[in-house]
Amino acid sequence: MTELDEEHLLRRVARADRAAFDELYRRTSPWLALRLRRRCSDDGMVAEVMQDTYLAVWRAAGSFTGLQGGGSAAGWLWTIAARRLVDAMRKRARHPETPSEELPVRSTPAAEDEALAGSIGDEVGAALSRLAPELRAVLHAMVLDGLTVRETSILLGLPEGTVKSRARRARTTLKEALS
Repeated sequence: MTELDEEHLLRRVARADRAAFDELYRRTSPWLALRLRRRCSDDGMVAEVMQDTYLAVWRAAGSFTGLQGGGSAAGWLWTIAARRLVDAMRKRARHPETPSEELPVRSTPAAEDEALAGSIGDEVGAALSRLAPELRAVLHAMVLDGLTVRETSILLGLPEGTVKSRARRARTTLKEALS
């Protein structure tokens, strides 16, 4: 099983091969969790997104078109995870949890936010933190991850025009905040 690449493992998962699924998870879960943690500092949300992602992989492995469809297995997996993460963040924004008084509240900024604040200064970091979450998500994808408009569109599940307009609004808002 270890000699098979991820694309072949996905084809076997599509045929309900549990051993192939286990091997795919063993190979891909460490980097996927790491990449999700770069975007979200909430370990509970990352764990939930991981579970949802691999459940979706198990159910939809047959829809993976492979290299002939223009994508890699890792890219397909990341697209599913990124969409699940965005969905989880939207859900949390609509239904914020009221923290229990008995539980300590831990407020940890995302690693990307810490890196941005440390490398570009407090003023820019503060301006970035005031951006609406949907604008920040576009900037993170395009600037930090280096994705194109099309890739950002796929990652966030948005039309390309929406990505472009949000990127333009984010730049304008940042420019005004720093003037």
